[in-house]
Amino acid sequence: MTETTRAGFVALIGEPNAGKSTLLNAMVGAKVSIVTHKVQTTRARIRGVCMADRTQIVFVDTPGIFRPRRRLDRAMVTAAWGGASDADIVVLLIEAHRGLTEGAKAIIAALKAREGTQPVALAINKIDKLPAERLLALAHEANEAYPFVKTFMISAEKGYGVADLRDWLAGELPVGPWYYPEDQIADLPMRQIAAEITREKLTLRLHEELPYQLTVETEKWEDRKDGSTRIDQLIYVMREGHKGIVLGKGGETIKAISTAARAEMAEFLGRPVHLFLQVKVRPNWLEEAERYSEMGLDFKDGD
Repeated sequence: MTETTRAGFVALIGEPNAGKSTLLNAMVGAKVSIVTHKVQTTRARIRGVCMADRTQIVFVDTPGIFRPRRRLDRAMVTAAWGGASDADIVVLLIEAHRGLTEGAKAIIAALKAREGTQPVALAINKIDKLPAERLLALAHEANEAYPFVKTFMISAEKGYGVADLRDWLAGELPVGPWYYPEDQIADLPMRQIAAEITREKLTLRLHEELPYQLTVETEKWEDRKDGSTRIDQLIYVMREGHKGIVLGKGGETIKAISTAARAEMAEFLGRPVHLFLQVKVRPNWLEEAERYSEMGLDFKDGD
C-alpha cells in the first residue's frame, strides 16, 4: 500500500520586512526570495516548495501589505491578498519587538473583513529581541484581536521554532498528490530568479530611494555547450542621474554588483555563469505593463 501524500499552499503575509522571505528561505532550505534590510523588496508572489516527510508545502511569499501610493504599490498589495485568498492556510508574521503596530492591526482588520474558510495561524518572529513575559503578553493581545488557530514563537533568521511551524503545517494540509517534482524548490522561471538575485545585490549596494525606482529584466539566457550559462540583463532606472549611481565611479559599483550576482547565480545553478549587465533609463517603466509581467504582477491590479 502506498503512503498517503499531502500537498497544499501556505501564504505568508505581514507588513514589509516582517521576515517572510527569511522564513520562506529557511523552510525551503535554499534562497528563493530576496532578503535585504530594506523594506518592501518582494514584488511577486514567489512560491518556494518545502518537503516535510510525505507532505509538500508550497509557500507563497507575498509582498508586504502596506498602504499603497503608486501603481506598483497597488499591484503588489493586490498580489499579496490574492496569494492569501488562494491558499489552504495563511500565516501572519509579526515582529516581536514591534508588536501590534498600526500596520499589523490593519492586516488583522482586513483578515476579519474577508474571513475565508482557510485557517490563519500567527507566527511571532524575531523572538530573540524580546523577553518571555512580553512575548506572552503580545501573543495574548494578538489572539484577543483575531481567533488564530495556532500561535508560534519563531526566529526565522536563527531557525528557532521553524521546524515546529513546518511540522504543524505539514499535518494540516489536505491529503492529495504533490504539485511539483520532489526536487523542485521554486516555481519561478529561472530568468525571474536571476533577475531577483541581481535586484537584491542592487538593493544591498545602493541606498535611499533608488532600489524602489529600478527593476531588472533578464533579456537573454543561453546555456552553452561547455556547461556554462550566459545571462544578459537590463537594469531599468527612471532618471539619468540614477544611471550614474548604479554604474559608480569608473564603473566600480556595477562591477561589484555583477560579481556578487554572478557568484550567487553560479551557486544556485551549479554551473559557471557569465553575467552581462546593462543600465537603461526608462522614465516611465512603472507605467509599462510588460515590466509588471516580468515581475509576476498584474498591471491592471495597480488601477
